[in-house]
Amino acid sequence: MKIIIVGGVAGGASAAARLRRLKEDATIVMYEKGPHISYANCGLPYYVGGEITDQEELLLQTPEDFKQRFNIDARVNHEVLSIDKAKKEVTVVNRISGKTFVDTYDKLILSPGAEPVVPPFEGLPSPLVFTLRTVPDTIKIRKFIEREKPKTVLIVGGGYIGVEMAENLSHAGLQVTVAELMDHVIMPLDFDMAAEVHQYLRSKDISLLLNQGVQSFQTQGKKVKVKISDIFYEFDMVLLSVGVRPDTKFVASTGLALGQRGAIAVDEHMLTSDPNIYAVGDAVTVKNFMTQQDGYIPLAGPANKQGRIAADNIAGIPSTYKGTQGTAILRLFDMVVATTGLNEGAVSKLGLPYEKIYNFDANQAGYYPGGTNMTIKLVFNPKDGKMYGAQIVGFAGVDKRIDVLSTAIRSGLTVHDLVDLELAYAPPFSTAKDPVNMTGYMAENVINGTIKQFYIENICQLPIDGSVTFLDVRTPAEYKRGHLETAINIPVDELRDHLSELDKNKKIYVNCQSGFRSYLACRILTAHGFDCAHLAGGYRLYRVLDKEAEHEGGLRGRCGMPVK
Repeated sequence: MKIIIVGGVAGGASAAARLRRLKEDATIVMYEKGPHISYANCGLPYYVGGEITDQEELLLQTPEDFKQRFNIDARVNHEVLSIDKAKKEVTVVNRISGKTFVDTYDKLILSPGAEPVVPPFEGLPSPLVFTLRTVPDTIKIRKFIEREKPKTVLIVGGGYIGVEMAENLSHAGLQVTVAELMDHVIMPLDFDMAAEVHQYLRSKDISLLLNQGVQSFQTQGKKVKVKISDIFYEFDMVLLSVGVRPDTKFVASTGLALGQRGAIAVDEHMLTSDPNIYAVGDAVTVKNFMTQQDGYIPLAGPANKQGRIAADNIAGIPSTYKGTQGTAILRLFDMVVATTGLNEGAVSKLGLPYEKIYNFDANQAGYYPGGTNMTIKLVFNPKDGKMYGAQIVGFAGVDKRIDVLSTAIRSGLTVHDLVDLELAYAPPFSTAKDPVNMTGYMAENVINGTIKQFYIENICQLPIDGSVTFLDVRTPAEYKRGHLETAINIPVDELRDHLSELDKNKKIYVNCQSGFRSYLACRILTAHGFDCAHLAGGYRLYRVLDKEAEHEGGLRGRCGMPVK
């Protein structure tokens, strides 16, 4: 059997190695149009920023390695131009010599990956405008910085790569501005979680232009003028990071079924509409694990799994891909941002019943030095406790908690199961009730009615005419530093002594700093016959959004409950 693989990197290289382990007698040929068959795509920003100092460290396998270890004929700088399904042939061009030839296959695996989206902006191409997708892209950017010593850079797009490059270009000594068409960076986050990221980025001298679209470029010598929402800005260089699309132009004429964005449609076995052609990686459609709808979710982990699955099926092992959950993580300086599953916006658009909780918790025992807090947002079904998705913004320990939550969601566990998870505990690593356990307790309290919640977005609709009571149960010092305009202050530890001052005929809306003391206060009030709800996320989250509004004209303009 002869198998041709089009494209290397994550999916193609994984498929090739797995095939050889399963079929020693097969002839395996890989064609990669770039100069490298396997490289650390996710590590590219860190070479630009200088954390990875040797570009050779980005190369995971060479053609010589593949030949020696796996007996695979891996040919770089060879681009597949077309496919003849009837003849089982591919037409290939050697990009160095220009020679074109035809090769035959019994089975074909397509792993051409994705390419950066470059919108048709006026003024492109420009020698000062770059994209980042491959090792040559990375080297080009780094050499430009070393040679030209630019001082300012605009990053167009605030996705994962955009914000990772913001950090790394800052490390490289540039003043960084990020322009994002939407109202927040990192789209898998909801706005309330992204707001904390915005403020952290600004604290690191990263400028953000949110809700602002790039319109055109004008290159003038060593400067590029960029028109953004009708205002001109000047930069020394620009990085376009507005997303990727499947690199499948050569597939269009084959008649293979295509899906969203021109991605190749595949079934659960990674088989295309042709029985002899498989496809994997960033060029294919996938099932969203949460919704079971077809989608396009280009991630390295799934690409590796898909390559293995395609190889298994060619070798006669009935292996299936069960969908992409969208678990991802990134580091911004010292901050860590992680997501899994569906965010609140996606759940709302699907019309699913949902509740949400915010858990502001420590990564380790409070008495142990060096601990930091993280914000966990969990979106779940209040009827059966099914978890839709989670988002975490924090510092140490975020990776551990997102992986536990991702595994729990993948396994079909509910919020009730989170409280039973037996997670490793020692003071340097966690608390006796891990943040994941606490997240389960909080969600369970909402489901069983132990606590009622109200949200920051509800504050705008609540009356401030005295018909309800706003109660702040923080300390007087905390209250003095800022509070909701009409809130009275009774610290939670003194609440029992002041119950007579509260009117049982008025609903009480309670807040503290993070949500824990307001929960305790509501339990006291409920036990004494008051109708009580507490502010999910607490005053801390309110202030995060209120400060963000100072930049974007949002919360203060929308909400009639300012702070004092």
